[in-house]
Amino acid sequence: MTGEAGTLPSSEVMCLVDMVDYADGAIVSRTLVKNPAGTVTLFSFDKGQALSEHSAPFDALVHVLDGEAEITIAGKSTRVKAGEMILMPANVPHAVKAAERFRMLLTMIRG
Repeated sequence: MTGEAGTLPSSEVMCLVDMVDYADGAIVSRTLVKNPAGTVTLFSFDKGQALSEHSAPFDALVHVLDGEAEITIAGKSTRVKAGEMILMPANVPHAVKAAERFRMLLTMIRG
């Protein structure tokens, strides 16, 4: 990756799963795009790692790239697998837990 943090080079093909590694017992994140319209962040979760329940003022789209996550939205738990995505609506409590190691692309839309 070249340029400022959170800035992707234009017109260059990249493999998302190669852009963030797993870390034992941890969650790793890498911001790919950040601007007034929103953010795109790549995450890797080791098995059992979680983000506790919280809410955000904007819609967030989760796209699972590999592995499997348990995503809870407004108290309802859903398994999301590689190749699937789920929308976490603005101002609704949600949580994310790694059912197994997984990577996800999170797109936050600020509008």
